[in-house]
Amino acid sequence: MADAAEFQGHSASPARRRLRRAGALLAGAPLLAGLLQLTAAEPAEAAQTDPVSVALDSLTPNAPTEDDTLTVTGTVINNGKQTVTGAHVGLRVGPLLNTRSAVDAIAQHPNDVRGGTGEELGGKYTQKFAKLVPGVAEHFSISVPVDELDLGKNGVYSFGASVSGKTSAQPWDQMLGIQRTFLPWQPSEADSTSRTTVLWPLLSSVHMTARTGAGERQTPVFQDDELAKEIAPGGRLAQMMELGKDLDVTWVIDPDLLAAVDAMANSYRVQRPDGGTDAGSRENQAVAKQWLAGLQKAVADKEVVALPFADPDLASLAHTGTSVTGSLSHLKDATDVAALTVKTVLHVTPSTDFAWPVEGAVDPSIIKVATSAGADQVITRSDSLRETAGLSYTPSAARPIGGGTTAVVADARMSTAFEGDLTKADSSTLAVQQFLAQSLEINAQKDEQRSVVFAPQRTPTASQAQAMAAAVKALQDGNWSQPENLTDAARAKPDPDATTRIPSTSAYPSSLRRQELPRSAFEQIADTQDKLDNFQVILDDQSRVVTPFGRAINRGMSTSWRGQATKADDFRAGVESWLDSLGEQVKLIDKSETKLSGRSATIPVTVQNNLVQPVGHLYLRLSSTQPTRLKIGGKAYDEQPVEVSGGHSQSVKFTTSANANGRATVLAQLYTEDGQEYGDPVTFDVKVTEVTPTVMLVIGGGVLLLVLAGFRMYTQRKRAAARQAEEEGPGEAETESGEDAGNPEASGDRLPEEQGSAAGTAGPEQAGDPAPDTAPESADPSGTGERVDR
Repeated sequence: MADAAEFQGHSASPARRRLRRAGALLAGAPLLAGLLQLTAAEPAEAAQTDPVSVALDSLTPNAPTEDDTLTVTGTVINNGKQTVTGAHVGLRVGPLLNTRSAVDAIAQHPNDVRGGTGEELGGKYTQKFAKLVPGVAEHFSISVPVDELDLGKNGVYSFGASVSGKTSAQPWDQMLGIQRTFLPWQPSEADSTSRTTVLWPLLSSVHMTARTGAGERQTPVFQDDELAKEIAPGGRLAQMMELGKDLDVTWVIDPDLLAAVDAMANSYRVQRPDGGTDAGSRENQAVAKQWLAGLQKAVADKEVVALPFADPDLASLAHTGTSVTGSLSHLKDATDVAALTVKTVLHVTPSTDFAWPVEGAVDPSIIKVATSAGADQVITRSDSLRETAGLSYTPSAARPIGGGTTAVVADARMSTAFEGDLTKADSSTLAVQQFLAQSLEINAQKDEQRSVVFAPQRTPTASQAQAMAAAVKALQDGNWSQPENLTDAARAKPDPDATTRIPSTSAYPSSLRRQELPRSAFEQIADTQDKLDNFQVILDDQSRVVTPFGRAINRGMSTSWRGQATKADDFRAGVESWLDSLGEQVKLIDKSETKLSGRSATIPVTVQNNLVQPVGHLYLRLSSTQPTRLKIGGKAYDEQPVEVSGGHSQSVKFTTSANANGRATVLAQLYTEDGQEYGDPVTFDVKVTEVTPTVMLVIGGGVLLLVLAGFRMYTQRKRAAARQAEEEGPGEAETESGEDAGNPEASGDRLPEEQGSAAGTAGPEQAGDPAPDTAPESADPSGTGERVDR
């Protein structure tokens, strides 16, 4: 926005202030002449870094009113090689800033001594130092009643702390360093106040894996224990929760974070580098419970916006994911589960009507994807949806962009005020004052109430969060703004002159595009989903697998992976690998060559289930690759349903028939009910060794010879016994005959039938004899030369 367009039309300073400034200029005329001579003689000196640096560490209150006393603290360090003598630190009130661009200029160069530094208050509102030794930090604190600052019209003033002194090389009093900031001045209620929406994001990186324990509770497994550090007292998320609870904000929450902390509060395990897991500590469980309890209280009476589960990268989906079938369905799943997760954990009903692309950058494809899952309001930013009509003011946030969709345009200057390293006090103070200055400048642009949205970075650091909280508190305590929740900002009457044109795809920032998920990431996600679909249909309790893997797939496309491509690849590969390992727990046991004697036999194939739950909805198909030699169930293949209890194996038996001797290859494969192959096939050979008619004739002839020989021996022994009886006499023979009559065993003789029976009992088992079915096989492959009887 041009400076002329932002001019607010402030009046000049009061006469008393003009006189004071004129006197200061006259008194400094000799000094100014000396400085000009020095500059002409040594032009290179002006380009050097300030010899003494000033850090303005705090300014309290941030937005003073008439009866306040302003206290400024900071630090000065002599960066030169010469000791500075007769030094003092003074406060300077600069000019009234008429535009938002003027605020930007000072924020970009806060230490420039050549800028509009303003006049020094002087007198008792300084702090003196006899000397400043090189490299030694000196602290200062100056308090001044606000009415001594001679602030005139309401608005934003340039304000700073400077250090002056002498050196042996330049033995006159001169300004050696300065740090400038901003002093918002709105001592009374503004005629028209802005309505400011503050988004307070609670998001983190991905912590949970797809793995769960085998027990009934399915104990989740975490990648690491970093989340515990974030929610522990003093941690980033702990501070976000503590700071946000006392502010009037709209909480923007990733349900995955709540799910992770809730899981940690109950029971969890942590993955080791070697693939094993360790139990999570009880201390961390207590920390998780404490954080959740605090958050439940913090959001009880506040607006809560739930992002889709795991905060999917909408821009990546729009630019590369939509070219992979099924990618958008994951966004719908993530949206559907979001509200339930938040309500279950926090006991509040969130809004799921908002989509938030990374950094608020949009193009037509992003808008289309963002609204595909049900959201009808997209949080964007003014550096993406730029004003093109040359407005002299910042319009309200709500912009209807067609199709029933509203773009909620956050102010880019305010939203980016807290980026960067704010661990140093002076950087944090400048960020707070810049935020307040931009807000007051917006309010002064037009005597009409407008809605302003502050949407900071997704994961502020602890120091950034502290600065944000300080700025928001000062804003909400100030006299020019009132809080507004996000839903009301989106429903506010839009400005008819504000732009509603979505920037083209080519205008999307290249810096953000380079961080997007590649097409290969969505292809891997699609492969994992296909495997999950194939696996879940066989399970008795699908939720034990569908839920953890469905949420892990959502995490695989999270916005938090930006800038961490390698970690993202490893995570997605880990999800797919774990799913593969579970699927492999249901498998066929390998078989070695099987021997088949006779024309028909039963062949067992074993299905093993190492999962803890039963599996079913499977069919085992046994196919002969040579059906002219070997048939399965009278045809080329046969299949039977399979149901196996958890931790058990089942032997499935197939009837086979042989048409010719030799070796035939058999293929065993599991199928789901919809005809999809499941798992790896098992291939083994069946060797047919059928008994031929010639062999049967030989065996029959041998039996006949045995019978004839036995009959001959029997008749010969009878004749011999008769002759002996005749020789011994009638009486003796009758007695012997009477005692042994009907008892062939007494004479050692047997009937042919008995001999045959005895021979059958004592002889070896014949190949054609019926035998019981084989027992269920073990998990080990069957032995070489396994024999299957008919």
